[in-house]
Amino acid sequence: MDVATNLRIIQNNIRQACEKSNRIPDEITVIGVTKYVTIERTKEAITTGIKNLGENRLEGFLEKYNHIGSEVKWHFIGTLQSRKVKDVIDKVDAIHSLDRLSLAKEIDKRASKKIDCFIQVNVSGEESKHGLQPEGVISFIKDIQKYKHIRVVGLMTMAPHLEDKERLRGIFKRLAAIRDAVKLENLSNAPCEFLSMGMSNDYEIAIEEGATHIRIGSNLVG
Repeated sequence: MDVATNLRIIQNNIRQACEKSNRIPDEITVIGVTKYVTIERTKEAITTGIKNLGENRLEGFLEKYNHIGSEVKWHFIGTLQSRKVKDVIDKVDAIHSLDRLSLAKEIDKRASKKIDCFIQVNVSGEESKHGLQPEGVISFIKDIQKYKHIRVVGLMTMAPHLEDKERLRGIFKRLAAIRDAVKLENLSNAPCEFLSMGMSNDYEIAIEEGATHIRIGSNLVG
C-alpha cells in the first residue's frame, strides 16, 4: 500500500488507543523508521506529512540526510558507537539510545548545543537488547549531569516480539513508572517528559500505557 493509506490506518489506531486511555492524538509523535526503504519511499512519507524520521545505522542515516537534509526532524534510534558520534551530532534532533557514560562523554565533547537524548532502558531483561538496567537509570542520569550538552528528554525501550499483550503492557508500564520516578528527582538535566516505546506490532498498547513517541517502520513505509 502507499504510505498515505498506511498513515491513515495508523492515525485511526492512534485515535482509538487515545480514546481508551483518555489521551489526545496530538500527544503522540510518529517517527517513520526508514532503515529498510529507499530515498524515494522516504520522500513519499514526507509528502504525506511525516515530520519525524528514524534511522538506526549511521550509513543509512547519512545517505538519507544528504538527500533530505533538515526538512524533517531526525531521530537516531539505533546503537551509536562513540567513535561515530562526530558524524551525526550536528545532524540529528534526538538520540534515542544513550545507555553508557562513554557515549555521553563523546556527545558532550562533540556537541555545540544541547542534544535531546532518550535513555535506553532494557526493561525486558533480554540479553540481546542494549540499554541500562531499570534500577540504574536515576544514578546514570545523575552521573551525566556534568555533561552540559545533554538534555535527557525521556526514556526509550524496545519490547520483545510477543503475542502476550499483557506482558508487553507490563514492560511499557514499567518504563512509564521509571520515567515518573526520574521526574520526581527534579534533575536540572532531565525534564524526562517523553516515552519512546512501541513499534509496528505493539504501538497501540504502548500508547495506552503512555508512549509519546512511537517508532513505526513496516506498517508505515513497508
